[in-house]
Amino acid sequence: MKIAIDTNGVLRDTLGKAEQVYQKFFIDDYIQEEGEEDFEYKLNLPITSMNLIDHFVFPKTEDLYDFLYVDFPMNIFGHAASVSANTFNVVNEIYENLRDDHEISIISDEIQKSKPATLFFLSKYGCLVEKINFYSKITMDDVISEYDVVITANPDILENEDFNMKKVKFNTSYNENINSEYTINNLEEFKELYEELKLKENV
Repeated sequence: MKIAIDTNGVLRDTLGKAEQVYQKFFIDDYIQEEGEEDFEYKLNLPITSMNLIDHFVFPKTEDLYDFLYVDFPMNIFGHAASVSANTFNVVNEIYENLRDDHEISIISDEIQKSKPATLFFLSKYGCLVEKINFYSKITMDDVISEYDVVITANPDILENEDFNMKKVKFNTSYNENINSEYTINNLEEFKELYEELKLKENV
């Protein structure tokens, strides 16, 4: 089997860090520039969808893009915390236990400067997985279709009925209304689920 572990929401608390950065730079420490029109920056929490402009309020959608991928990518994607204290201990254990029989990859939904920031994040936490595959909305179909099992929190993957692989939903606040045959709350739970997937693979 080819198994992919997604980064955002599974390994990295990306949106939690984005909330902190937005709060600091657009609410707590924000200084309005001369001539700038009045605008109320605010966070609408909890984040219940990936339509992020509904949660990180900016004058224009382009401003949200700049926030994430131009102005603060290292703050957000590089310095975010892992989802849990033992996330990468578990990832490395999964990799070491399964690599002889399966191809294990890290995948990540990234564009622009979030790519090097993500590589920094993975190195900072000592990720041992050798293969890292970036995807975007444009390349998602080609990248994701390579795998037999995808562990993800991404609604775009979970709701895509064209993907024939086994999709393992990692529960988050923004995908709780999406049904999935396989669901986990942490990567420890994947160890048990793997045995079930392996049995079905051999049937």
